[in-house]
Amino acid sequence: MSAKNVEIATASGTESFIPLNKLKKSPKNARKTPHSEASIEAYAASIAAKGILQNLVVEPELDGDGAATGFYFVTIGEGRRLAQLLRVKRKEIKKTEPIRCVIDTANDPHEISLDENVTRENMHPADQFEAFKKLADERGLGAEEIAARFGVTPHVVRQRLRLGAVSPKLIQIYRDGDLALDQLMAFAIAEDHARQEAVYERLSYNRDASTIRRLLTETHVAATDRRAIFVGAEAYTEAGGTILRDLFTEDRGGYFEDVALLDLLVTGKLGRAADALREAEGWKWTQAHLDFPHAHGLRRTYPHPVELSADDQAALDAAQAEFNSLTEQQETAEELPDEVDARFGELETEIERLEAKRQAYDPDYIARSGAFVILNHDGTVRVERGFIRTEDERPQGETEQAGDASESADAESSDGRSGEEGDGEADQSSEEEENDSSLSDILVRDLSAHRTLGLRLNLSEQPDVAVVTVTHALAAQIFYLGAEAHVVGIHPVNMALASHADGIEDTPAGKAWADRHANWARQMPRDVTHLWTFVSELDHDSRMALLAHCVALTVNAVKLPWERKPRTQATADRLAEAVSLDMNGYWRPTVRTYLGRITKARILEAVREGVSHEAADRIADMKKPDMAEAAEQLLAATDWLPALMRTPKAVQELVKQTPTDATEAHASAYADAAE
Repeated sequence: MSAKNVEIATASGTESFIPLNKLKKSPKNARKTPHSEASIEAYAASIAAKGILQNLVVEPELDGDGAATGFYFVTIGEGRRLAQLLRVKRKEIKKTEPIRCVIDTANDPHEISLDENVTRENMHPADQFEAFKKLADERGLGAEEIAARFGVTPHVVRQRLRLGAVSPKLIQIYRDGDLALDQLMAFAIAEDHARQEAVYERLSYNRDASTIRRLLTETHVAATDRRAIFVGAEAYTEAGGTILRDLFTEDRGGYFEDVALLDLLVTGKLGRAADALREAEGWKWTQAHLDFPHAHGLRRTYPHPVELSADDQAALDAAQAEFNSLTEQQETAEELPDEVDARFGELETEIERLEAKRQAYDPDYIARSGAFVILNHDGTVRVERGFIRTEDERPQGETEQAGDASESADAESSDGRSGEEGDGEADQSSEEEENDSSLSDILVRDLSAHRTLGLRLNLSEQPDVAVVTVTHALAAQIFYLGAEAHVVGIHPVNMALASHADGIEDTPAGKAWADRHANWARQMPRDVTHLWTFVSELDHDSRMALLAHCVALTVNAVKLPWERKPRTQATADRLAEAVSLDMNGYWRPTVRTYLGRITKARILEAVREGVSHEAADRIADMKKPDMAEAAEQLLAATDWLPALMRTPKAVQELVKQTPTDATEAHASAYADAAE
C-alpha cells in the first residue's frame, strides 16, 4: 500500500496503515531497558522475509490542547518499529513505509505494554530446535538462508540444527527437565542416536557435560593428537575420513572418527619419510616407528667433528655477516617488514644447514648402520641415526667393541690413539691367555683370588684411582655393548623415562640430556680396551664430570603406583637438596603437562597458591578446559609448582618466610606426597 492511501484514524479499535515516520516511542512503555542490537537485527530479518505478522498497537499523540498531532506513540511493537527504522537506514524501505497498526485509546498504555511483556510464555528451546530442523529438512533451507530469515548468525542456526538432530528420546528427557541444556549440547557432538542413548545409559551420578563429551569421543582421536597434526585434516578428509566437530565449545579442530584410517596414513607418511632419509643420506636401513623402540638392543655410533670445506666456510661466514648486519639495522624496529622477516628465516636455515656439516658420520658406519624415524609428541618427525645391527658388526678383532643396548656410543677417540696401540694391547692379552692355559683352572682361580685381594687392599688406600676405576666401570657398561671390560662389581641400571612420561624426550630438558650424552659418546675410544687410558688421562674436572654423568644416568626417583619406597623417595629429596634442584628450570604447569589432568578443585587451589584468591575466584565458574587454559596463563608468570615437584628445603624456607595456613598446607601436601 502506498503512503497516499494511508488512513489516519483515531477511533479506538480501528486498524490503520500509518507511515513509519509518524510513529514514535511511547513514554509510557513498561520496557525501560533498550532492545539489544541482536534482537533488532532478528526483527529486521524476520520482517524482510515474512513481513510484520503482528500488528503494532498505538495511541494518537495529542498536543497541549488535546488535539491530534498526526503522530502516534507505539504502545506494543517498539522492537518492530526499530527494526523497520534499521531497514530504512539500509535503504531496504522508505521512511514513509505503511505500518499496519491498531489504535487503542481505551486501555492504559503502560498496563498493556506490561501485559505484552509479562503474560506470555516463551517457546521451549526444544521446540525451537525441532522447528529449525523442520525448515531445513522439509523446505530445504540452508543455515545461511535460515539465519537471514530470523536475524541470527549461521553458526547459531547450525547449533540449533545440531540440537534438533539429537535423539528424540533425549530431547524428551530434556523437555521433562531431567537433562540440562549444556548436557544436551554435549550429546549433540555425536550424530548417532544409538550411541547417544548408550552413553546416556552409562551415566551415573556424574552427568557433567565434559563427561558426556569424553564418553562420546573416547573412540576418536582429537585434532590436537600428534597423529592428527602429522597427517593433517586436509589429507585425512581427502582419504575419506570424517571429522566430528563440537559446535558448542572450542574443540581445537574436532575429533578424527576413523582411527584405523588415521593410523594407516601415519604409517604411510612415516614410511615415506624413512625411505627419503635412506636415499638422501645413504643409510643401510631406516625404520619408521610411532615411538622410539627403546629395547632395540643395537649399538649406536655418533658423528665426529670435521672441518668445513673452504666453500662451506665462506658461505657460512657470508650468511652470519648478513645476519649480524640485518640485526643491527633492525635493532630499533618495533615490527620487522615481511621481506626482512622472511630473509632472517632464510639466513637462519642456511646457517643451521652449514653448521650441521661440522659433524659427520664415518662413511663406513653409514654403509652398515641405520636410523629410526619417529613421530614426536608435537606431530613432527624425529630422526635418531647411527644404529648397527648385530649382523652388521665386524668380526671380533677387526673392529671396535663399542656400543650400548639403548643409549650407546661409538666415536673417534679424542686423544688420537692409533690402531697400532690397539694391536699391541690385543697381542699382550693373547700372550696372557696362552700363559694361563698352561695352568689348571683351580690354580688360576686361586692365584687370581689372591691378586684380587691385593687389588682391593691397594685400591682402598688410593681414592683417586678408585674414582678412575668406578668411572671406567660405569662408562664401559653405558657406552659399550657386551664388552665385559669392567673389573668392579658396579652395574648401572638405566631406566627409560620415556616409558613413564610421554614426550619427555622432546622437552628442552630431554634434548639437553641427549646432547650431553652424545657429546660424551663422541669422545669415547672405539675400542673398549682403550677406555682405561682415556679415563685415567682425563684431567680431574673432566673425569669427575664423566663420573657425574654416568652416575646421573642411573638415578631413578620415579614413583610407581604399585611400589612403596618411602626411604628411596626420602633419599631423592635429600639429593634434590644437595644439587639445589629447581624444577622451574625444566618443567612448567601447562594444560598438557598438569592442569588439564587434574580436577577443577585442584586447578583453583593451584591458582590460589601461585597467584591469589581473587584470581581463583575470577575463573571459578569456567568450564574445566577454559579454566585450565586460564590457569596456565596466570601461573606462567609465577614459580608455582605442584608439591611433588618442589624441593623440600625450598618448602621449609617458604614456611619460615610466610607462616600462613596456606604455606603450612604446602608443606603438609609435600610430606604426604613424599610418603
